[in-house]
Amino acid sequence: MKIDMYDASGAKKGQVDVTDKLFKAKINEDLMHRAVVMRLANARCPIAHVKTRGEVAYSTKKMFRQKGTGNARRGARSANLLRGGGVTHGPRNNRNFSKAMPKKERQRALASALTVRAEDQSIYVLESFDANAPKTQEFSKLQKKLPEAKKLLLVLDKNQDVLRKSARNIPGIKIIRAEYLNVYDILWSDKVCFVKGGLDVALETFSSNTK
Repeated sequence: MKIDMYDASGAKKGQVDVTDKLFKAKINEDLMHRAVVMRLANARCPIAHVKTRGEVAYSTKKMFRQKGTGNARRGARSANLLRGGGVTHGPRNNRNFSKAMPKKERQRALASALTVRAEDQSIYVLESFDANAPKTQEFSKLQKKLPEAKKLLLVLDKNQDVLRKSARNIPGIKIIRAEYLNVYDILWSDKVCFVKGGLDVALETFSSNTK
């Protein structure tokens, strides 16, 4: 499998070989869906929280005596039937929404997502970014020469800090380290740009056990 590569000036330099295990795999939509659901579920942070009748700030004393008043029997004011009392089956902020997938299934889902983007010709490689200091304007000029995308996923390695700082303030660009590449971000983007070092890390990290 070959994907296009561009140099630091934005000119097309040729193509680079990548493994078929990641970029020409069998597409499994079910695994991709499960991977996206897992990512969104694990990102949930419950906020809504209600108190039960044992937690509200009310006395536990009975409102009136059991017999002789003509009223129905009533317990403490904290009962869930009364205004201001505890809530039954309400949302709690300790609820656990997390999901998990086996490692091999996650890798197959990732290969499926990369294959979808490769078949759409939405993946390319940037050879390098020639800047000694972070310059958002310089990367913005370079971006205009690269394939157009409203939502761009930029995949870097840990040593490309200048490029990360140059691109992080541009709308529509999401930056991710190659070892954290995931199905959700790939499918979110219109184009996926691997910087050369990031591509090497991704191939080393994900291609070894992918079948």
